[in-house]
Amino acid sequence: MFKIFLVITSLAGFLMAQTAEEFRKEQMSGFDSYKTTQEAAFKKYQKDQMKAFADYKKEVGALWSEPKMSTKKAWVSYTKDKKTRTDVDFSKETITVETIASSPQEARTKLKIALAKAVTVDTKTVQETDPLEVKLDALKKPSGVVDGKVKAEPILSTVIFKKPPTKKSVFIYVKKNITDEKMKVVKSDKVKHKKVYSIQVKMPSNAMVKRSEVYKNVIMKNAKKQKLPVSLVFAIMHSESNFNPRARSHVPAFGLMQIVPKTAGIDAYNFLYKKKKLVTGQYLYDSTQNITMGTAYLHILYFKYLRKIKDPKSRMYCTIAAYNTGSGNIAWAFTKKYNMNKAAPLINEMSAEQVYKKLRKDLRWPEAQNYLKKVSTRMTSYHKIYGS
Repeated sequence: MFKIFLVITSLAGFLMAQTAEEFRKEQMSGFDSYKTTQEAAFKKYQKDQMKAFADYKKEVGALWSEPKMSTKKAWVSYTKDKKTRTDVDFSKETITVETIASSPQEARTKLKIALAKAVTVDTKTVQETDPLEVKLDALKKPSGVVDGKVKAEPILSTVIFKKPPTKKSVFIYVKKNITDEKMKVVKSDKVKHKKVYSIQVKMPSNAMVKRSEVYKNVIMKNAKKQKLPVSLVFAIMHSESNFNPRARSHVPAFGLMQIVPKTAGIDAYNFLYKKKKLVTGQYLYDSTQNITMGTAYLHILYFKYLRKIKDPKSRMYCTIAAYNTGSGNIAWAFTKKYNMNKAAPLINEMSAEQVYKKLRKDLRWPEAQNYLKKVSTRMTSYHKIYGS
């Protein structure tokens, strides 16, 4: 009787294990199916975005010989009719305002309005009123993608004005910079009987530091949380976007720390919220969310992907380069293979200075080699300003 009981118990256990295994497979199959569906939906969303972007650029190209669009270092904004545009180059620290008009009088009025808006507008207003962003926001988003709202923060007002701008201070600034003597005029080669009028204004000499101050508190908070040097975060942000909150690259990467949704975005969101999710460009245009994600990704690089590098300084150099080119390419610089487990022992035999020189010489792309130098140098500067 006892033997029969054992057989029955054993058989029941086997059947239960089989059922559990089948259940697990069904669950995994369901997850894989969901993941595939989500990836397909996101690809379609990205395709729709690229089409909207291309269509908008084509519309701009019908009026302008050079249809400028926003980049990592420049924020380009058009009026609704696309006949006036503002190009804020954060690397050159210039504001260029251009308009297509029939007369100097018309041009002067339009340029004044555009410059006044450029130096006072906040990030929330830009997101809600920019013609391209309105088009992109109207696109249907996949159900699993995390979207967000952009909070209102200054873009140029803290750089241009010592105090919060008033109507009087804006009027004085605009009047000083929009003059017939400074205005350049060329014939429009796109619109008949029209001319292109432009004004270029130089930002103050301390513009870069002024822009960095806007994000100081959020950077300090997240750097501490992720056990990172404050100077590293400032230097990365400077190198990625020159503190341009509207930064967008062709990858596409978005915002101050240039997060790519499909790579660093997924890793950072999963680390922070324990869910593998894709985020939208609008989510990353919010400075707090962008900095939170960017510092989380730096933490992942330093404390996870590159954890086997023992010397803190060597690991920091590798982290900087990896933020630009990926941790696999760090391994490649030392072994010509993408395996960090094989690269780490070689790195650990070298001094930090030797690691730096090796990366500067053997990283696959010149951009990454130069990026390491720029960030390392800027860390010293931001350490003097903000400490840590």
